Amino acid sequence: MFVVALGFCQNNARPNIILIMADDMGFECLGSYGSAVYQTPNLDRMAENGVRFEHCYSQPLCTPSRVKIMTGKHNFRNYEAFGYLNPAERTFGNLLQDAGYATCIGGKWQLNGISGGKLPGWEDTSRPHHFGFDEYCLWQLHNTRAEGERYANPLLVQNGKALPRDANGYGSQIISEFILDFIDRKKDRPFFVYYPMNLVHDPFVPTPDSEDWKDPDKRDLQDTSYFRDMVAYTDKIIGKIMDKLEETGVADNTLVIFTGDNGTHVNIYSKMQDGRVIKGDKGNMTDGGTRVPLIAYWKGRSLIGVVNRDLVDFSDFLPTLAEAAGIALPDSQQVDGRSFLPQVLGKPANPKSHIYMYYNPKWGRFSNGVFVRNQRYKLYDDGRFFDIEADVLEQHPLYLADLTGELLEVAAGFQCIMEEIR
Repeated sequence: MFVVALGFCQNNARPNIILIMADDMGFECLGSYGSAVYQTPNLDRMAENGVRFEHCYSQPLCTPSRVKIMTGKHNFRNYEAFGYLNPAERTFGNLLQDAGYATCIGGKWQLNGISGGKLPGWEDTSRPHHFGFDEYCLWQLHNTRAEGERYANPLLVQNGKALPRDANGYGSQIISEFILDFIDRKKDRPFFVYYPMNLVHDPFVPTPDSEDWKDPDKRDLQDTSYFRDMVAYTDKIIGKIMDKLEETGVADNTLVIFTGDNGTHVNIYSKMQDGRVIKGDKGNMTDGGTRVPLIAYWKGRSLIGVVNRDLVDFSDFLPTLAEAAGIALPDSQQVDGRSFLPQVLGKPANPKSHIYMYYNPKWGRFSNGVFVRNQRYKLYDDGRFFDIEADVLEQHPLYLADLTGELLEVAAGFQCIMEEIR
């Protein structure tokens, strides 16, 4: 049984919650994080009027991040196969739905078990409902990528039915319109929108705002030069959502959170305002694969223009959403994270001293690993130790046997954490 907890939710005016997660977008893709090449005015405005977190870390790959953010658990507890979430798990969708929220999900699913050998129940189009979403509009629900892509002429399933294919349709536009319509229809009751976007994942192809989109023969043309357009279109969608909240009069009762599921694709190089060039490192455990943007905005409630340096990882999102909704987590809901809502609202907080990451990708040629880190230092389970501030690309490992003084103390503490958690 769920109980409404006393805290940030007052007078039973439970806030609406919108969680947006871009696909393959590292921190370096936003102007507010120092990008010199991408146009993200709406996201930058969110940061200017809300809270921007400097140290948010995802898993390095999509499915490991998705199962972690949805359940609040480390990967060793529930990541069983790439593209799969066990139906025995309970997600933030279940929590909010049980608490009376109208819930929807739009975007990329990839959790039915259709990758690398179809798992039992892969064809079940009611799986999003099972995980707590009243409505959905999704790509890659029970169809593989080979059967239909996510952008031009998309293969989407909405509430159990395949949408008609449309050569002039653009998947991200269709899904965003579904979400805007949901907000319109549910504005008079608490609602939760989870938007795991299709953008900006490869293939890198034109958007409807690209000049080449005008030529139907070029809509599937792949080139990394289109990545800028894809980032800009992501930002355009964010702007439409924020405008819809104002238009429907619910902006001052809606918490909006934006993040990315992992670092940017390895073929993308991004120039920063300070002259650095950041190479995407999706799939790997470096900052290029795990450091992602996190912006939280709640009109009239969140702090304004604050840059927060506390540590956040994907296990922290479920307890944050629960606290925002005034939900006391039941004893049966095991959660490894802690809420970062106090930092958003300027309340007394209990920030983490470290982040623990367990990573076993079960896909591709990426390496397994475990690390513990704080804002500056990072220790892997194979004994490599890095001062990330001095060696962000992790090219010069130190080893436990060579450490002395403060560094040895930090590394020894990290090693103890690894041993305690598993």
